[in-house]
Amino acid sequence: MSESRLCLSNITKRYPAVVANDGVSLNVQPGEIHAVLGENGAGKSTLMKIIYGAVKPDAGDIRFNGQTVHIRNPQEARALGISMVFQHFSLFDTLSVAENVWLGLDKSLSLEQVSQKILEKASQYGLDIEPSRPVHTLSVGEMQRVEIIRALLSDPQLLILDEPTSVLTPQAVEKLFVVLRQLASEGRSILYISHKLHEIRALCTTCTVMRAGRVTGVCDPRQETNASLSQLMIGSLPPELKLRPQTAGAAVLKVQDLSLERDDPFGVDLHHIHLQVRAGEVVGIAGVSGNGQRELLRALSGEDTRAAHTSMVLADTAVGHWSPAKKREAGLHFVPEERLGRGAVPSLSLAQNLLLTRHEAVAQHGLLGLLGWLNLGNLQRQAQAIIARYQVKAGGADALAKSLSGGNLQKFLVGREIEAAPRLLIVSQPTWGVDVGASAQIRAALLALRDAGCAVLVVSEELEELLELSDRLHVIADGRLSPALSREQANVSLIGEWMSGLWQKEEAHHVAA
Repeated sequence: MSESRLCLSNITKRYPAVVANDGVSLNVQPGEIHAVLGENGAGKSTLMKIIYGAVKPDAGDIRFNGQTVHIRNPQEARALGISMVFQHFSLFDTLSVAENVWLGLDKSLSLEQVSQKILEKASQYGLDIEPSRPVHTLSVGEMQRVEIIRALLSDPQLLILDEPTSVLTPQAVEKLFVVLRQLASEGRSILYISHKLHEIRALCTTCTVMRAGRVTGVCDPRQETNASLSQLMIGSLPPELKLRPQTAGAAVLKVQDLSLERDDPFGVDLHHIHLQVRAGEVVGIAGVSGNGQRELLRALSGEDTRAAHTSMVLADTAVGHWSPAKKREAGLHFVPEERLGRGAVPSLSLAQNLLLTRHEAVAQHGLLGLLGWLNLGNLQRQAQAIIARYQVKAGGADALAKSLSGGNLQKFLVGREIEAAPRLLIVSQPTWGVDVGASAQIRAALLALRDAGCAVLVVSEELEELLELSDRLHVIADGRLSPALSREQANVSLIGEWMSGLWQKEEAHHVAA
């Protein structure tokens, strides 16, 4: 066997409340695509940050290309030949795409040269992005494209990818896999973190499984099933979703000929959007990030009030100009894709974050005490009830939002909105970067809400998720919404084609009929 590209021996990292990595050993060979699998909070991200120099281990050794190394920061990691694409991005909002990429590259290159390299890589890998765009105008998916391009520009020997495909079409995923296999064939090594078990089985040759900070096994994922990998990862099989056919009720949301000009130079115009969500059904919207999802969700949630007042009807009332607070009063609740910053205030406790979407119903929920003061005891009890009901791993109602893993914070946010008893729940990217166990819990909660008669609209780039949840499915491309497909009509190949805008008028007529 050739010298290992990367060899970790007994890596340990302790924090005051948890041992994130407990004696972890890992071997990655040249030319190997090596998966690291584990539920949220298993210690995967901490381990990757140690390899990349963003976190210092308390104990253990790291060898890279046969040499013992002490990686003090990401700059040293990149100099060694290690690049990483984080799940949570490290981009400066006020800088452009090119300026962000430039920060991590050799400063002998001019900004114009960096912009040209970005365009070349973007074209090569199907990750199109405009170098001059300010990062604050990008969607989450577009930010991830920037991170992938930035990593590839450094020509790494070891590339660490954390959830790299969550914003790509099936066709683009296949194209990325071709690139990754080509990199591996050249002797480069890839550490691949994903919760998509079918991707790991299709792409990776080795899989290290982690649970509670420890390595619990190493396997060849090509010889495993999704069920056996799930069992290795969480110690049990995830609960099966119980899909009960039911007749949908009256329309709760009607969107009628919604057209909106973009509100920033790099946004997307919305063109003649027609959409209906009925009581007791889940409607899904698929699409590649940056095709109008942000603009549509801002209009639906009330953050953008420029739409014609009659273009949105909520329970027979025109609400196009209504604010988010007024729409919440009417029963529309919203879970945004950005968990920290929009969904929750990072520095506030979970109990305090309850108030973000409950302030108009403080008295109704028993949160208003004597003389108008907030009843903090009731607030904490309600937060604790959500933590228990949705199996959120947190240090209680006083835990800060930023202290939770992504999956656990998402479970709390979804639970917060479900417990508010909405008439219409709109959820964006409900299980983005969430492990298989937490994903199953979130999806089951959404289906239970649908079965209870709520109208549910799910916007996601996870096709498997939409096909599993949706009663009807649309695709958004370049600000236009496709005709609806029933669950029976929809499949990955067709949806992937429609993500490029390839639906035809005759198809629309056939589906509508």
